Amino acid sequence: MLTYLSRRIAQLLVILLASSFFVYNLEAIAGDPLEEIKLSSDPKKFQTMQALIRQLDLNTPPPIRFFKWLGGIVSGLWGNLQMGDARTGQSVAEAIGNAIPTTIRLVLAATILAIVLGITIGVITALRQYSRFDYAVTFVSFLFFSLPIFWVAVLLKQYLSIGFNDWLANPVIDPVWLIGIGIVSAIFWAGVIGGDLRRIAIVSASAFSSSTLLLWALSSIDWFRNPVLGPVFIGVAGLATALLITTASTGLANKPARNASITMVLVGLAIYYPIQQVLTKNVNGWILVGLAVATVIVGLIAGFLWAKEDRAPVMRTSTITAVVIAGMILLDRLMQEWNVYVANDFVSYRPIPTIGQTNDMIALQLDEEPDFWLGSLDSALHIILPTIALTIISFAGYVRYTRGNLLEVLNMDYIRTARAKGLTERTVIMRHAFRNSLIPLTTLMAWDFAGILGGAIITESVFGWTGMGTLFRVAIVSFDLNLLMGTFIITATLAVSANLISDLLYSALDPRIRVGTGE
Repeated sequence: MLTYLSRRIAQLLVILLASSFFVYNLEAIAGDPLEEIKLSSDPKKFQTMQALIRQLDLNTPPPIRFFKWLGGIVSGLWGNLQMGDARTGQSVAEAIGNAIPTTIRLVLAATILAIVLGITIGVITALRQYSRFDYAVTFVSFLFFSLPIFWVAVLLKQYLSIGFNDWLANPVIDPVWLIGIGIVSAIFWAGVIGGDLRRIAIVSASAFSSSTLLLWALSSIDWFRNPVLGPVFIGVAGLATALLITTASTGLANKPARNASITMVLVGLAIYYPIQQVLTKNVNGWILVGLAVATVIVGLIAGFLWAKEDRAPVMRTSTITAVVIAGMILLDRLMQEWNVYVANDFVSYRPIPTIGQTNDMIALQLDEEPDFWLGSLDSALHIILPTIALTIISFAGYVRYTRGNLLEVLNMDYIRTARAKGLTERTVIMRHAFRNSLIPLTTLMAWDFAGILGGAIITESVFGWTGMGTLFRVAIVSFDLNLLMGTFIITATLAVSANLISDLLYSALDPRIRVGTGE
C-alpha cells in the first residue's frame, strides 16, 4: 500500500506541475493585461502601463515567471506560501481564503443532498424497473439533466422567492392546490411502495388524506406565517423517521434496532425543554460540536445496550436516528427566531431573498451584529434557492447512475445465489447488491466533492455570491494571472486527489480489489 501511494502521489505531482505550467503559459500568451489601457485616452496611460508592467513582471518571459510563481507555492511547504497579488492589489491567498468558506457553504449542502436523494431514488427506480414510477422518474431525471442552471435559477427566483413572498402576505392554500398536492403525493408513494392493486389503493388513499389534512391543518393554524415545530411534531415526525430508518437499515422485524431507534425519539423529547437552556442566543460553534459528539455517543450506547448480538447494525440505526432527531431540535430552535427576522425593516415580511449571501442591513436596525440563531436563520434563507438549483442539476445524474449500476448488479450470479440461500430481499439488496453498485459511483462522488471548491460560476453570478467561481471568472475576464493560477492550483489539486481517493475507496467497498499488490 505504501509503495502504491508513493507512486501515485509522485504521478499526481507531475500532473499538477505539467497542467499548471501549460495553463500559466497559455493564459500569459493569450491575454494582454495592457490592452484596455492601450485603448484608453488617458494622458497618463504610459505611466499606468509602466506601473502595471512592473507590478505583473511582464518584461519577464512567461516560462520564467511561472517558475517564480511556483517557487512561492512550494515555499508553502515550510509555512511561507506566496501566491502573489491580484491586480486589485489584494493578496491572492487572502482572496481565496475569503472565497473558500462561501463556496463550501454554497455547494457542500447541495452536493450531499443530491447524493443522498439521487442514490435513494435511483435504488427505488431500479427495484421498480419498468413501473410507472420508474418511467416518471426517468423522464424527470432527463428533464432536470437537460435544464440550464441559469434558467432554473431564474425560475426559482420568480416562483420560490417572489411568488412565495407574495403568498405569505395571505398564506391560505386554495382547495384546488390541496387536491393537486394530495394527488401528487398519492402517486409518488404508491410508486415508491408498490405492490398489488389493493396495497396501492391503501397507500394512495393514506398518502392523499394525510398530505391534504396536514396542509389544511397548517394553513388553519396560520403555521406558514408563524412556523414552529415543537415537541409534538418532533415526536410524531421522529417516530415515523425512526421506523423508516429502521426499515431501510435492518428491517422493521429487527426488534433491537426498532427499540433503539424509538428510544432515541424518547430521549429527544425528554431533553427538548432542558436543551433550550443550552441553545441560548450566546451559543457558539464549540457547544454545538460538543452536542453533536454527545448525540453520536448516546446513539451508539443505546444501540449497544439494546442489541445482544450483531450490534453494529443496531448501533448504526440508533445513531442515525439520534442525529436526525437532534437536527429537528436544532431546526426548531432556528425557527423560533422567525418572527424577529421577518419583522425586521430590511426584511419586511419577505423572507426568501433572491440575491446575496447575507442581509447585512439587519444589523443596522438591531444596532449590533445579529446573535447566532438570527444570523444562522438569515444565512439559511439566503442559501435555499442556490442549494435547490444545484441539487436539481446534480440529482439527475446520481439517479441514472445508481439505477443502471444496481440493475447490472442484480442480474449477477451471486445475487441469485444469495436469494437461493433464503436471504431476505432487504438483505440481498442492502448488504450485497447496493454495496457493489456503489463502486462505480465512488468516482463520481469523489469528483463532485473535489469540485466543491471550484465553485459554481453561473450560480454564484445569478445569486450574487462571491466564491471561488466568481474569482475564477474575474481572473479570466481581467487577465489576472496570479488570481487565475491561485484558483486553478486549488481546484486541480482537489481533482487529482479525488482520483486517488476513489481508487482507495474501491478497495474498501470491494475486498477483491487490493491496491498496491500489482503493477
